[in-house]
Amino acid sequence: MTAVLDGAAVRAAVSPARAVDAVRDAFAAHARGEWSMPPKVYVTNYPAGDFRAMPALGGGYALLKWITSFPGNPARGLPTVTGVVLVSDASDGRLLAVLDAASVTALRTGAAAVLAAEVLGRPDAETAAVVGAGVNGRAAARAFLARGRRPLLWDVDAARAAAAAEELGAGVAPSLAAALAADLLVTVTPGHEVLLREGTLRPGQHVSLMGADGPGKAEAEDAELRRARLYCDDWEQASHGGELAHAVEAGLVARGDVTELGRVLVGEADGRRGADEITLFDSTGLAIQDLAIALAALEGADLESLPRLEL
Repeated sequence: MTAVLDGAAVRAAVSPARAVDAVRDAFAAHARGEWSMPPKVYVTNYPAGDFRAMPALGGGYALLKWITSFPGNPARGLPTVTGVVLVSDASDGRLLAVLDAASVTALRTGAAAVLAAEVLGRPDAETAAVVGAGVNGRAAARAFLARGRRPLLWDVDAARAAAAAEELGAGVAPSLAAALAADLLVTVTPGHEVLLREGTLRPGQHVSLMGADGPGKAEAEDAELRRARLYCDDWEQASHGGELAHAVEAGLVARGDVTELGRVLVGEADGRRGADEITLFDSTGLAIQDLAIALAALEGADLESLPRLEL
């Protein structure tokens, strides 16, 4: 029998703080070659949205996430992200669990954003902000709060930012400019409009760019990318479908210009090298992160009380 975890069950089983630790471990395991992951596959239906298939193998388990991204859905009363996560025993192929993909995605997105900020930001960083108060932006804010930072929130919909801040116990940025000036900045927008124009970021800032997770999306101008020390979650994905893709295609960014975060975590590469350096993390979302959250959910849930699926 296969356990079924809906969104509420996933969120109850995995706290934001636990999610950050799980994602950190997944990045490190991947960097050491212990966990494997082919690049995600996109099935596009633009401009409406896209479907993504994301497999991973690690820790004795195999995972497949089938997930959507349809940015126009909220206007129709539908969620932007829907899908399922399948977890199987890697030794015999048994399907062990089916999990709600949206909750897994939100947890690992928020965790990755804050993990990168902690690893690459200045040790004396004081302020944090999240631009975008949707599901994943709120997840990033929760992760900041769980790690002892109270972020400011900004959203193009001021009412949504205010509601999210009240719900979470975060602050509201008085303006977009104020949010963009934070020492630790997380951007979680649809990626259809450039947010960071050349000269926006200040010396010493860190930014985790979480929105441009597919072809044709960008939150930063190429010139702004070139001002920063660049990091990513996975070069293969980032260079083809992430924030860096347009700069790579234009010949402005090459493989040697970008460091994978996992290599920093295992001591194979440097993180921030100076107080005035601007660091930028390009997140495309990895199946290994989903696997880490799924396994944490199975560990933290009361499996006996969950619904079961007989296939």
